[in-house]
Amino acid sequence: MPALSSTMTEGKIVSWVKSEGDVLSKGESVVVVESDKADMDVETFYDGILAAIVVNEGETAPVGAAIGLLAETEAEIAEARAKATAQSPAAPPPPVEESAHVASKAESPAPAPAPVAAATPGKLVATPYAKKLAKQHKVDITKLVGTGPFGRVTPEDVEKASGIAPAPKANVVAAAAPVAPAAASPPKAAASYPEIPGAKIVPFTTMQAAVSRNMIESLSVPTFRVGYPIATDALDALYKKVKAKAVTMTALLAKAAAMALVQHPVVNATCKDGKSFTYNSSVNIAVAVAMDDGLITPVLQDADKLDLYLLSKKWKELVDKARAKQLQPQEYNSGTFTLSNLGMFGVDRFDAILPPGQGAIMAVGASKPTVVADKEGFFTVKNQMLVNVTADHRIIYGADLAAFLQTFAKIILNPESLTM
Repeated sequence: MPALSSTMTEGKIVSWVKSEGDVLSKGESVVVVESDKADMDVETFYDGILAAIVVNEGETAPVGAAIGLLAETEAEIAEARAKATAQSPAAPPPPVEESAHVASKAESPAPAPAPVAAATPGKLVATPYAKKLAKQHKVDITKLVGTGPFGRVTPEDVEKASGIAPAPKANVVAAAAPVAPAAASPPKAAASYPEIPGAKIVPFTTMQAAVSRNMIESLSVPTFRVGYPIATDALDALYKKVKAKAVTMTALLAKAAAMALVQHPVVNATCKDGKSFTYNSSVNIAVAVAMDDGLITPVLQDADKLDLYLLSKKWKELVDKARAKQLQPQEYNSGTFTLSNLGMFGVDRFDAILPPGQGAIMAVGASKPTVVADKEGFFTVKNQMLVNVTADHRIIYGADLAAFLQTFAKIILNPESLTM
C-alpha cells in the first residue's frame, strides 16, 4: 500500500488539494507542503484512491514520513484507514526507552482499569526494568494498574504487587539536604533562564527553524573575516544611469561579485568533507532577502554569464516568487557564493555568517561620504562603502580573499565593464 511522503527535512501541510476517497492519477497534485523556504505542490507517484490522510492541514511531518495512504482498490480502503489511525501523530507515542505490550480481550479477564484505558486504550506499557522484575517475581504484569506517565507500569508497581518492600533510594540524601547550607546546592540549569512575567513563547515557523539549523551547522566551520573599503562614486553614477531601466543596486553588486569570482575560483569553491576542494563550474550568487517570518536567499544562477539587464529582470522574478513562497528548491539552495546587503538600511558595516555548503559570503554596508587622503597627502571627500567577507579558512586563505577583494574593488571603481 503506497504512502505519500515528502523529501525535505521537515514540512508543514498547508492544504490538501484532494480529499479522502478521491481517485488519483500518477503525477497529479495532491497536497501543498510548506518546506524550509517555500510552498510546493506534492504529486503522487502512483495511481489509486486517497484512502486516508495521516498528517492533517497545519501539522508538520519529518523527512520520509507518510502523510497519506493510497489504496489500489476500494476493498483496501478500510485497511488503509486502520493503518492511518495507528500512524496518527496525534496519539502520544511512548518514550523511546519503553516497549509496549498489546493485550487482547482474551488475555485480560477483568476490564481495563480506568487510568490505563484513558491514557492508552487497549494497550499496556511498561518499562524494561518493570518487565524484568515481573518475570523475576512471577507477577502477571498485564493485570497491573500503571501509575507512570500514560498508564506506564513502573518497577514500583511491580514491587507493590509482589509484596516486596521498595528498594532504598536517595531518600536519606534528600532528607539531609535541607540541613546543609543553601549555597551548597548546585544551581539548576533552568534557573539561568528565569521566566519573565507576561512573556509569550512563539514557536519557530518552518523557515525560521531552517535558518536556525543552518546557523548551528555553520558553527562547525572555521571562518575568518576580511574588510575592504571601496569608493563608490563611479558605481553611484552608473546606478543613476541604469536605474530607469529597472536595474537595482543588488544586481550591480551581484554582477561585480560574479565577475571577480571568475578570476578567483577558490573563493567560489566549497569544502564538503574537510578533506578536499570542490571547484564549482557555475557562479551562482545567492542574495539574502528578509521575509516576514525568516530569511531566504534566492540564487542568480550563472550570474557571470548574464548581462546586467537580464540579471536585473531575473532578480525581480526571484524576489516576487520568494515573497509568494513559490521558489523551487534549486532557486534557493544552489548558491556557491552569498551576497548580503544591509546598506539600504544605513548599516555601515557588519559581519555575515557563512552559509552551509559555501566558501564565502560578502556583507555590504552603506555608501557614505568619507574623508580620503590620496598618495600626495591631499584630502578629498568620496562616497565609500565597507565590504566584509567571511570565508571558510579550510580552503580560502587570507591572500586568496585579499586578491579577490582587490579585483572586486577594481570593478566597482571602474564599473563600465558591468554593462558590457
